[in-house]
Amino acid sequence: MKRTLLFISIASLGACTVGPDFQKPEAQLPATWQTAVTSGSSLDTKVDNLWWQRLGDPQLTQLIDRSASANFDVRTASIRLEQSRLLRRVTGSERLPDVSANAAYKRARNSAEGVLDESNLNGKAPFELWTSALDASWEIDLWGHVRRSIEAADADVELSQAQRDGVRLSIAAETATDYIRLRGVQAKLAVARLNLDIARQSQQLTRARYDNGVTTNLDTANSAAQVATIEAVLPSLEAAQSRLINALSFLLATPPRTLHAELIEPKAIPHPAPDVPLGLPSELARRRPDILQSEAALHRATAAIGVAQADFYPRVSLGASMGYQALNGSNLGAWGSREWSYGPSVYLPIFQGGRLTGTLQLRKRQEQEAALNYQRVVLSAWHEVDNAMTDYAAEQKHHAALEKAVNENTLALRTAKERYAQGAADFLNVLTVQQALLATQNDLVDSATDAAIDRVHLYRALGGGWPKG
Repeated sequence: MKRTLLFISIASLGACTVGPDFQKPEAQLPATWQTAVTSGSSLDTKVDNLWWQRLGDPQLTQLIDRSASANFDVRTASIRLEQSRLLRRVTGSERLPDVSANAAYKRARNSAEGVLDESNLNGKAPFELWTSALDASWEIDLWGHVRRSIEAADADVELSQAQRDGVRLSIAAETATDYIRLRGVQAKLAVARLNLDIARQSQQLTRARYDNGVTTNLDTANSAAQVATIEAVLPSLEAAQSRLINALSFLLATPPRTLHAELIEPKAIPHPAPDVPLGLPSELARRRPDILQSEAALHRATAAIGVAQADFYPRVSLGASMGYQALNGSNLGAWGSREWSYGPSVYLPIFQGGRLTGTLQLRKRQEQEAALNYQRVVLSAWHEVDNAMTDYAAEQKHHAALEKAVNENTLALRTAKERYAQGAADFLNVLTVQQALLATQNDLVDSATDAAIDRVHLYRALGGGWPKG
């Protein structure tokens, strides 16, 4: 016993962890963002964790909160995170001794001509054998094989956490995008119905003038065609409205049309707050889930190299067993039926046909791949942020110009109708102006929709928060 304890003590003193230690990679990001979004943009203000609340729509906030707990992808990612945590627990158990109990009973008869007969009956009669034992074994982690395995399992938990957070961010952004598009379609429906009323009024006017012999049937035909053209737009917009409501229903893991009564009432397109908290570029690597995921993958690959290197070294285990064995069940617990053993064992790989070398080289190449992927993800994130800022800034200018166009076309239509009623202009002029107004009104709705969606894309690119839970 003393020799065994001495052996363990010496082995433990010489224990070390082979393989490279993980070094957090440096993200190649700019010192400051190069594209200005708005005059209210702030670099020294952190990106909102609850960014969707800045869109100013309580109903959207409620939908995003509901999707965070109900969505299938979010729930699947949460289950995978729990799986990785359980695998970490399994891996961590390798640091502790393995203790087990066993018991057996058998009735047998040995050969009279055999070499070994534990019954001493020389094969003349059957016998019974009762055994019970308590076994323990423990591998001394001399080279860090277990420690590196646990390190890799910890990194895998971090990777799963980042994946789950990435799914939550994606679902929040997708819910916001579909909701904004729904409100945009409803706004276009309102524009179409308003213009339909105007077109019908024009149709009545041209018909009255035709009946009075003031105009020709060309004007009546043009006005009727305008009414029919606008009416033709309504079914496709109504279908798009239903599809978007169903898309939101699916994101909340509910059957089609579940949210119809809740969302069919038109509301304004979400109008974000003018200021945009951007934060510093250096914070992006600590905030975006995909960057954190690639960093965890690199950590896991680095730890796997240590596991592969430890396989080249001897593996030392200590085993012990204590129990009883008797030919009669009544003697199983007797002092004379006891048996025990203990001692160390050593496993040394000598020839593996290149398996260990090949595995180590494979792990090193996987680590190199993970390092390149990290650089790719960081650069891609930088591009996403820059593009999102550019798109949002451009759409703001576009929207401002369209607002002026709508105001001017509204004035022009009012003037054209007055001149037509007075006989100072023909109906073709009214028709042209109304078509221009309808086009710019639709463009304005599209621009408002795109501006709100671009804001969502910007928050997603900046790694804005996600619903917790």
